[in-house]
Amino acid sequence: MLARVRSGALMGIDAVVVECEVDMALGLPYFSVVGLPEGAVRESKVRVVSALKNCGFELPSKRITVNLAPADIRKEGAAFELPIALGVLAAAKLMPEEPLSHYLFGGELSLDGGVKPIKGVLPLAVAARDGGYQGVMVPEANAAEASLVQGLRVVAIRHLREAVDHLIGDKPLAPFTREHLPPPSGRPRPAPLDMSEVRGQADLKTALELAAAGGHNVLFCGPPGSGKTMLARRLPGILPTMAFDEALEVTKIYSVLGLLGDTHSLMRERPFRAPHHTISDAGLVGGGPATRPGELSLAHHGVLFLDELPEFRKNVLEVLRQPLEEGSIHLARAIQHVTYPCRVMLVAAMNPCPCGYFNVPGRTCTCPEYRVHDYHSRVSGPLLDRIDITLQTRPVEYRHIARPGDEEPPSTYYRERVEAARERQRARFREEPGVHCNAQMPARLLHLYCKPAPRAERMLERAVRQFGLSARAHDRILKLARSRADLEGHERIEDMDMHLAIDCRQMDRRGWLHTNLQGAPPSRQDSSGPWPRPEDS
Repeated sequence: MLARVRSGALMGIDAVVVECEVDMALGLPYFSVVGLPEGAVRESKVRVVSALKNCGFELPSKRITVNLAPADIRKEGAAFELPIALGVLAAAKLMPEEPLSHYLFGGELSLDGGVKPIKGVLPLAVAARDGGYQGVMVPEANAAEASLVQGLRVVAIRHLREAVDHLIGDKPLAPFTREHLPPPSGRPRPAPLDMSEVRGQADLKTALELAAAGGHNVLFCGPPGSGKTMLARRLPGILPTMAFDEALEVTKIYSVLGLLGDTHSLMRERPFRAPHHTISDAGLVGGGPATRPGELSLAHHGVLFLDELPEFRKNVLEVLRQPLEEGSIHLARAIQHVTYPCRVMLVAAMNPCPCGYFNVPGRTCTCPEYRVHDYHSRVSGPLLDRIDITLQTRPVEYRHIARPGDEEPPSTYYRERVEAARERQRARFREEPGVHCNAQMPARLLHLYCKPAPRAERMLERAVRQFGLSARAHDRILKLARSRADLEGHERIEDMDMHLAIDCRQMDRRGWLHTNLQGAPPSRQDSSGPWPRPEDS
């Protein structure tokens, strides 16, 4: 007899409905699984048979064939064990097949019939809702995750016998709801990092506020101890709260990797990922033998912090170019093509030279000139061109170190201003799908929403000519100026908005490193000539 049960296979961060066809025919007793199963799926036949026998089910001595369709999609993980077991029971006429058509099933079986948690339940629940199924039947440990999808019946089970009794109507289970969640653990949450803990560096805080307001990428270059890492780790605290759709996307990524833990809820806080510089390109952007999301996708709608940027391998940095531009990663493999979202804010930090003290007042740099050039050449110009804000940091003065931290503005001050600016952008882009902030503006919207005042436009023209900026840098300056105007509530880009935007792009200007190597102290105003100021335009 033939029985059909439906489950799901992961493709990127989404689930594709998989039909488990179970055929029980005359012949020597044998259990085979076909349909491009991965190792754990092939081994499932042993656990399924043991679980069924230990639950008291007597299977006939027949040949069992399980086909996982579509056959051209790789099936991975242990989530297919529960649907295969139910399909075997239906094929053996130990339970009716009709109730199996209403649900998508997923769960790993222990040898005694217990149902263990699996990865990727949230994508499975989304696939069930989009496919018109009544609900999903998943392990109890994953029920809270599945219940995030509204309008879907979630049946939580702890044992294979519970699933069978529910489906045949002997002991129906009540649908799982959010009220069934266990009480939160007593572990205190770590205190959030606050901007008031960073002493001085008012210009860097202004730049970080500007980056948060428009979703712009940032690179800080400065000596050790100048606050680069402290500022980067406090950036999530001034970003606006994620919308439900954004939180659902982030939760799906962490669900695929099994990183949700026992939170039982949506990931409301924007992720902050800080991979070590020894990471591989597959670890950063995703891929590998099993094709999994990388750190770039784990930072989706959040912050990706790359400390000691030149220490990353060159091929690792170069793979960032297209994802930073498009907000997604397309991986083509021989077996499958997957797409991972990666709409991130890149925050990077680097020293001015290998020893860290090139052109730092009061310190002596021990690096030869060629080593300074070689150190900076590890970060390519095309990558720098995709970073909106590139600033040099200076050591913190003693008067700021000795001053009590409560005199510094807290994160709530910056967050309120950022949320007000983002609200203006949401209203501006409400008719533009996929555009939520200024950094995501396509070229066709620049001339519509980034019209500068006449003097501001002359200032930008002078900067492009004087500093040798590229067309991409020109567009990013306009977006930065638009973000600064949103922070200040300006309808159009004013002179000071444009000046600050130009002032925030230093390291990609023509000749800035050469000028510094000649002995001129690097400052925000003199790397390759005087900055254009409002009064000069």
